[in-house]
Formats: sequence, structure tokens, C-alpha cells
Amino acid sequence: MKALLLTEYKHLTVTDWDVPAIGDNDLLVQIRACGICGSDIHGYDGSTGRRIPPLIMGHEAAGVVTQVGSKVTAFRPGDHVTFDSTVSCGQCFFCRQGRINLCENRMVLGVSCGEYRRHGAFAEYLNVPQNICYHIPPGLAFEHAAMIEAVSIAVHAANRAPLRLGDTAVVVGSGMIGLLTIQAIRLAGCTRVIAVDINPNRLEKARRAGADHTLLATECNVPEEVRKLTGGRGADVALEVVGTTQTIRTAIDSTRKGGAITLVGNLSPNVEMPLQILVTRELSVYGSCASNGEYPVCIDLLASGKIKVDDMITAKISLAESVDWFKRLHAGDPNAMKVIVDPTLA
Repeated sequence: MKALLLTEYKHLTVTDWDVPAIGDNDLLVQIRACGICGSDIHGYDGSTGRRIPPLIMGHEAAGVVTQVGSKVTAFRPGDHVTFDSTVSCGQCFFCRQGRINLCENRMVLGVSCGEYRRHGAFAEYLNVPQNICYHIPPGLAFEHAAMIEAVSIAVHAANRAPLRLGDTAVVVGSGMIGLLTIQAIRLAGCTRVIAVDINPNRLEKARRAGADHTLLATECNVPEEVRKLTGGRGADVALEVVGTTQTIRTAIDSTRKGGAITLVGNLSPNVEMPLQILVTRELSVYGSCASNGEYPVCIDLLASGKIKVDDMITAKISLAESVDWFKRLHAGDPNAMKVIVDPTLA
């Protein structure tokens, strides 16, 4: 099969690769769509340390089952499926508590971090365990189904945040996860959403996604503007989907006393936190890691149109075109959002 291999940092090549073997509990999936995630771009240049070459990246994917293991009962060849990016064991303390995203033996598709290497979905075929797979409706386009992983991150973040009907929320970062988070918290009961970004084009998308107010961080004092919009108090909740000291501080300073901040972005391994502000204003801070069983509801939300992703898909490309697109995305194309790779395209 053909695969997109990260041979060294900032160097990708389309190469011949063995079709992966499957175990008794595995599916072999022909990949029909795989999204290029921001974490793949930061893995491409080595900045995260979680994509150590050689590696086939890619974890936001969907496709068609071509082969099943001897103990697989819920799937058969021809089924359209997507799968969680987190490979959980199902047996450890956390899995048995229903917290699969905290699995003690957790691996992530398309990630190599020194502790493990798990090749991903920028390839014609991928083997995945049946316990992380989900059927998708035949009418759901593969490029949309490949977005379910990202949708699940936003839905999990909304579930982690202590939202109440009528709350005002500020979302710091209006990239793809931010846009999905805006939609998810709307569905969770927020009646007013304030979106923040440094890119006016993304803020326009945020408004179309359901934000009531948009703030361009380069042209205003965001916390001050949030207080003006909230009677001087600040937002009830803030969701930060970037992961830097500056953006986390913006989220904290935009939140009212007794409010809550949910941290979704993890761009920086370490950040500074204003301890005295957190303590004296009695703010609650929640971490949100990947997703935890939200895939079925995300499939329903996407299939029903309650969450929309069309506005976020920039291009659909082949494996060969991926090499140049990675360079373009790494250079910071301000107008590109989600690029979908289809390994079946010539």
C-alpha cells in the first residue's frame, strides 16, 4: 500500500508500506478520508516531541472495513466506520471506570512519543481494534465522518465545563476546535457566546457557527470587552482551545468570580498560571483530554446537521498532494483550516 511517511522532521514522502496485519479483535479499514490536525503540523516540525520519525501520522479518519478478525462480531466487510484516535485497553482501572481517555495503557493513532509508536491513517489501510470503532450512516460523507474525532473533542469539552442553561461563555481561539466548541456549548445551553481570535476570517466563521459577539484580540482588550458585554462581571465559563500562556491568561481574566475555565488546547507543554487570581477569585479550572465515549452522540449530531462542518473543510487532497500541503500549513496559511486527505485519490 501507499503511505505518507514522516522520515525526519519537516520531511514527508509517499512510500510503499506493508498492509498492516490484523489481530483477532481488529478491523482492517481502507481509509477514505483523514484530516490533517494541528497536532500533526506541530509533530511535523518536531515541536511537540510526540511524532518521532519514522512515523505514519493521521488520527482523524473514516473508511470502509475490508477485513475483520476472527473474534469481531459487530462489524463486517463493507461497513462504513470511523474510530476513536485513542486506543484504550478496556481493562485498566480507568477504562473499567468508564474513563477511556485516561487509560493507563493509552496509545494514540499516528503518534510516536518514545513510550510507543502507533502508525496512523495517512495510508491506504489501517488496522484498528474493534472496541474503538463506530458505524457511520451510509449517507454521511467520509470527509464529514473524518471530522467526528474533532467534534468529539469539542463535545467532551462542553461536557467537562460546568455549563448551565442561560450561561455566557467565552471561547478563546476560533480555529476548527474553537468553531466546533461554539456549536457544542450552544447545544449544551449557553445563550450567549463570545468568540476570540487574532484572525478576522476565523471570527467571521465563528459568527456563522453561532457566536453572538466576536473579539479581535489584536485590536482590543479582550477581558475588558467581555466585562462590558456581561454587566461588568465577566463570562460564566471560558473555554481555551489554543494552549499558550497568553491565551490561557485571556480566558482567566475574562471569567467572572466563581466561574470556570476549561482548558482544551495544549500547544505549549508548560504555561504560567496566575495563582493568586485563581485562588482569590475562586475560579475552577478543568482539563479536557480528547473524548470519553462521546462518539455515538457526535455521529448523531453531525448526521442530523445540528453540528455543521462544511465551512471548515478547505480542501480534499491525495497522499501525493499532502507533502506540499503540510509545508503550506506549517508556514501558517491564514485561510486554511481543515484539509482532508483521501488516500484513494490518484
